[in-house]
Amino acid sequence: MSRIGFRKIVVPEGVTVTIEDHNVTVKGPKGELSTSIVENITVKQVENELEVLRSNEDQNTKAMHGTTNANIKNMIVGVTEGYAKNLEIIGVGYRFTVKGNILVISAGYSHPVEMAIPTGLTVESISNTEIVVKGIDKILVGEFAANVRKVRQPEPYKGKGIRYKDEHVRRKEGKKASK
Repeated sequence: MSRIGFRKIVVPEGVTVTIEDHNVTVKGPKGELSTSIVENITVKQVENELEVLRSNEDQNTKAMHGTTNANIKNMIVGVTEGYAKNLEIIGVGYRFTVKGNILVISAGYSHPVEMAIPTGLTVESISNTEIVVKGIDKILVGEFAANVRKVRQPEPYKGKGIRYKDEHVRRKEGKKASK
């Protein structure tokens, strides 16, 4: 049984948490995030600590207890520090280009793939082959980075494709020549 739902969340200085009905809003130096809470979960604030409580021992309520706690913790980290995902592209002629709020990916197709960058995210180009996706919403950063990676996933034989910076791609050996 996970006990993540029972941990107390410390609210750092400079961050304000507002609890109204079934909504929690977190404001910090980098921005503002809000989320809704399911009906059997309540959030209490005592000075600079948040506590997530559940009203019954139903299976769905237990599952949402830890999830709600983790989501609130992620919002607090997002408005104070922010989140970032590093992506790199490997292959001859493969490159990233950022034009305004459009990310152009040349990944070996007959046409460049253009992706609109969602509001609330910034994409910085370190070089032609590396980008950093930054934002305050962990879910949005991870989802956009995953969608960019889906354009050309890394293949196991030559290692070509788009991968996370710290990702390890297991390489396979090619066919053996016959005798």
